[in-house]
Order: sequence, then C-alpha cells, then structure tokens
Amino acid sequence: MLGTANVLVDVGRSLREAFFMFWVTLWPLILGFGLSGAVQTFVPRDALRRKLGDHRPPAVARATGYGMVSSSCSYAASAMAKSLFVRGADYIASMVFMFASTNLVIELGIVLIVLMGWQFAVSEFVGGFIMIWLLATLGALWLRGRLVVAARSRLEEHAASDDPHSHVGHADVADQTTAVRTQLRSPAKWADSATYTMADLTMLRRDLLLGYVVAGFLAVVVPTSAWQALFVTGHGFWTSLENAIVGPFIAIISFVCSIGNVPLAAALWHGGISFGGVIAFLFADLITFPLLMIYRKYYGTRLMLRMLVVFWALMSTAALVTELLFHAAGAVPTTRPAAVVPTGFAWNYTTYLNIVFLALFALLYWTYRNRDRLGAGGRYARDPVCGMQVETTHAPAVRAVGGECVYFCSDHCAERFALFPVGTSAPARRRPDRPDDPDPKEEHTMDEARMLQRLDAMVANGRITTEEAAQLRAAEGTAGFEEVAARIRARHARAHTDPAVAGGTMSREEADQLLGRVLAGEHSTELRKQVRGKH
Repeated sequence: MLGTANVLVDVGRSLREAFFMFWVTLWPLILGFGLSGAVQTFVPRDALRRKLGDHRPPAVARATGYGMVSSSCSYAASAMAKSLFVRGADYIASMVFMFASTNLVIELGIVLIVLMGWQFAVSEFVGGFIMIWLLATLGALWLRGRLVVAARSRLEEHAASDDPHSHVGHADVADQTTAVRTQLRSPAKWADSATYTMADLTMLRRDLLLGYVVAGFLAVVVPTSAWQALFVTGHGFWTSLENAIVGPFIAIISFVCSIGNVPLAAALWHGGISFGGVIAFLFADLITFPLLMIYRKYYGTRLMLRMLVVFWALMSTAALVTELLFHAAGAVPTTRPAAVVPTGFAWNYTTYLNIVFLALFALLYWTYRNRDRLGAGGRYARDPVCGMQVETTHAPAVRAVGGECVYFCSDHCAERFALFPVGTSAPARRRPDRPDDPDPKEEHTMDEARMLQRLDAMVANGRITTEEAAQLRAAEGTAGFEEVAARIRARHARAHTDPAVAGGTMSREEADQLLGRVLAGEHSTELRKQVRGKH
C-alpha cells in the first residue's frame, strides 16, 4: 500500500514538473511558431530550391537557407529532403537542407534560450553550421556512389507510379512575382501565416507532449547516480568525448523528435551530462529510431545504416568541437540549476508574457479559422493525417482519392491515410468543380468570364497584382482583354525562364522565343511545360 502511494506521488510530481516546463516555455513556443509561420509565408523559397544539383559551397548555402525558412518538424524535413533528391537535387545538398531545417530554425532557438540559457541556443546554431560543413566535406566522401544512384532510381520509379498529376514539383510563381511589401498588406497572406503556425503546432503536438512528459519523469524519478553511471564525469576531455558519443544514443532510443527533445535536453543537463553531450543529443533528433525506419524505406537498408554511422559521427564531432570553442571563449555554463524549472505559479515576467501571447494565439487561431473568408489557401493544402500545411506544388506525397488530389507532408502520412482514411478539410482536396478552387491544370486556361469572377481571389492569393486586376476589368469585353492576360502570363513565365537562363539550363534565345509565344496568346499545356523546363 505504501509502495503504491509512493508511486502515485512520483507520478504526480513528474506530471507537475512536465506542466511547469510547458508553462515556462509557453510564450516562447507561441512566439517561435508564430515567427516560423511568417517566415514560411513571406520569405521567397523557390529561388533557394533551384540549383541544388551539387554540394559545392553555393548549393550548400542555398540548401541551408531553404532549411532555415522551413518547418522544424523532423518528419517533414526528411520527407522534403527526399522530395528534393528525387526531383534532381544532389543527395548531400538534400541532407544539408534536412540538417538546417531541424537545427537552424527560430522556434528552437527561442525555446532553448528560455528553458536552458542563451549559451545552448547559440551553440545549437554554431554547431549546426559546423555539422553542415562537415557533412558537405567529409560526409560526402561516404554518402555517395552506387547506393545513392540506386536510391534515386528507386524513388523516381515510386514517384512516377504514385504521382496522380504531373505538375507537382514545379513552382507556383505567385510569391516570386508579388512584391513582399504587397504581400505584407494582404490579409490572405497573414491568414496563410497563421495556418502555417497552427499546422506546425498540430503536427508537433505529439512530440511536444511526449517530450515534456518524459522530461518530467526523468527529472523527478531518475536519481543522480543513474546519470553518473551513464555519463562519465571528472575526466576532462575524455568526459566530453564520451558524453558527445552517448548523447545521440539517448536520442535514438527516446523516440522524441523536433522541438520536443528540448525538455529532455534540459533534464539531461540537470542530470549531469556535459555541455557537448547536450548539444549532440539535440542534433540527433534526425536519427531517432522512427526516422531511421523512414530512411530505410526511402533509401534502402545499406544506405540507411551508412547514414546512421555518418550522421552520428558528424553530430558527435560537431558537438565536441562546439564545446571546445565555448570552453575557449569561457561561455560554457559553470553551474547547473537545482531544478529544471520552478514548480509553482508567480506573478512574474513568465506569467505576464504567457497572458499576452495567449491573447496573440487567440488572434492567430481566429485568423486561421477564417482563412477561407480572408482569401487564403490558394496554393496550399492541409495534410489530413498530421495537419501540416503543404504547398501543393511541392507536396512530398500526393494521392488521388475519389477523383480528387489529397496532399501529404510525407510518405509516412500518405501510408497512414491509405491504411486508416480520415476525413479531410476543404483545403486538403482540390476540387475541379469548385470555381473558388480551380484544378491547377486549368488555371491558365480559364475563359474571360471565369477569370473576371476570380479576380479578387487571384489578387488575394498573389497570382495577380491590384493594377493587373484593374487592367483586366477595364478591358472586359474588348479585344484588349486577351492582350492584358497574355502580359500577365508572360510575367509569370519570366519567373521560370530568367532563372533558367541565369543557371545555364536555357539560352536567352530559347527564353525569348517562349515568351514571344506567350505574348502572342498561346497558353497550351505543352508551352507551359517548356517554360518550366519540363520537356
């Protein structure tokens, strides 16, 4: 009876610890995910997706930048890396994107600052860049050859058999052709931003919940002696080395990915692991057991095992180098907290900020719920399984269901949907029979009457500018209407041809010929394929 009572007390204390970890990091979570949603909406990414055909410095820099403005979810990052790879990106450049997406993102840094201190946030970014450099130089020596070629062939065959439409992977030019200042004044774009925020929170809720609960139990139930037995202490450099190697092992068996491993890192730091060991643990959310199984399916068992060894080595090395740099700069924390977080309420800055940001979250939620009325979602769909918002032109997985296209953030979600179909919200399915949500294949072939009906929605989602809408209305019923429409199509086409000319994949003469055909009024499917480089 007494033993049962003690267990219940420990469970209660652990859950209380988990709740106050959440309470302390509530406002940073809202701030971080809110900023992340804005970045994903307003920062142009199509230019960063291009020219990833090798892993030389420019391509590595572009892959890193693209990762930094993408979702921090480890599952989504691995799926998008696979998608980039199968669409022609270099394998190493795709992996660089994945590393940057999970280590160099805003929300992770903010939560680390609040829960563990600025040193851990800065070290995450410093070590992240070191890890990417190691991957692009040393890692590229082992992650190449026949295994990579075979993986690309298998993925290309799989994509060809599963993709129900051919336009996926070719960028919608709306954001490229609309000034950022105009986008910032658009309620539709802010609704897209709120939708990204809510989608990311929905997608990561399981990992966050699991991370806080497990961290609460580790902080309360696991005695200090157990941590000391696992992590060597008091041996200088050898302690740092052993901890940096063991840190990723804890991540592999924890099953917690993405930002959900930050509370676990706080518990490990409280338990005695070294500074470098904590950083290695944070880096290793890309080699947790569920993700290793995903890599096995994507790339094959042999390449997955090679990825595990190389990634583990790079993560431990980058963490160790980061610790040595911080030691040299005198920036490694010299004390550890007596408790991970205060386990009680108080009228302090945390409470005040939580109240303010809960109000902000309510506004974000209202914007998200009214996204259709605000004109959002023209380019996006919602994954019906995890809730993530995905760009329809870059969805890692697409399935045809009942004559409709359903978009997913990863093959993992697509397979879960196939096994256990769930209801989808309106934005998740593109219905050709709905005038406010046209089939992407028909977007450029709508007649004058239909285009005029769609003008407000096209302005809201960024396809045309306010001035262009006014020109179309002024030309209604005249021969000049098609001329105005052709100029708009030519502007969209230049967003494809100009980068192609700059990248050497299309000559200026070829580009001018294509633009001439567009201006002449041609807008056939074959011409659109040629403009987008898909012959």
